[in-house]
Amino acid sequence: MKQKTNWRALLASLFMASIASAAHAEAGASWPQQPITVVVPFAAGGGTDSIAREFALELGKELGQTVVVENRGGGGGSIGAARVAQAKPDGYTLLFATSTFATNSAWEKSAAYDAKTSFTPIALLGSGPLMLVANKELGVATVADLLNKAAAEPNSINYCSAGPGSINHLSGALFQQLAHVDITHVPYRGSGPATFDLLAGRVQIFFSTMPTMLANVKAGKVQLLAVTTKERSSLFPSVPALDEAGIPGYDISTWWGILGPARMPAAIVEKLNAVANKITGGQLLRDRLASEGATVFKGSPGDFEKKLHSELAMWEKVVGGIEQR
Repeated sequence: MKQKTNWRALLASLFMASIASAAHAEAGASWPQQPITVVVPFAAGGGTDSIAREFALELGKELGQTVVVENRGGGGGSIGAARVAQAKPDGYTLLFATSTFATNSAWEKSAAYDAKTSFTPIALLGSGPLMLVANKELGVATVADLLNKAAAEPNSINYCSAGPGSINHLSGALFQQLAHVDITHVPYRGSGPATFDLLAGRVQIFFSTMPTMLANVKAGKVQLLAVTTKERSSLFPSVPALDEAGIPGYDISTWWGILGPARMPAAIVEKLNAVANKITGGQLLRDRLASEGATVFKGSPGDFEKKLHSELAMWEKVVGGIEQR
């Protein structure tokens, strides 16, 4: 026996859907109507802060609204991330996230948020390689030299980082796991002190971001052994990638992106994503990232979400490997 179609219920459903669609479109069209806060989860004055401020300036121009940069350093970026996770999902509080968001989340779960469910991925802005550099006194000129020395003298080589759970830390851990060598992690409170001790010879190698070490590489104060992405860097085309220098499968990048609180209206996310793609396509941010060996990225919120979840899974696996040693 055929069931009768409930036309009243169907029409009511269509009517409600049309209202929701109209509200969705209106939310995107009317936003923003007040200043926007971009939270940078690091102290003012660093490389990430500088890039974030350039992005915020362009964002304000495109949206015709004031964009305020708020520095919330501490906890490896978790304090700033928690600030955004707990904000209203109205598009007025955003997180300028970096790859450390993923590494720190894998290293130490926050009680204040879940990296996978507490945020709305909006736009990936760009990414670039880290550099594997060595103190000149170590006497190695290639990755092969480093591997030979590490094999011959286990635990004689220390690698520094900006702190536990930082991308420098976990990049070194991944190197240790893939190369099957014993090297010792020495964490610091930031990249500045780590760089100081690397130059002084108190630690031997550093998986450093480009902004941190670029000037010292160009000045010949450290030995650049390789870059961490699968492809070589345009700034150092003669320097091999780790993947081709004896560590197959090694492919790590540092990145910058925009996240919002969970459950942001789709129309606002789409508008922000379109504006972010326009900014990354502009000369200012493109040239800034290129000067640090990075490339811009233009894609959808879904593209960013896919990369973020993939990285979280990868770094969780690396952290699992550390815990088993």
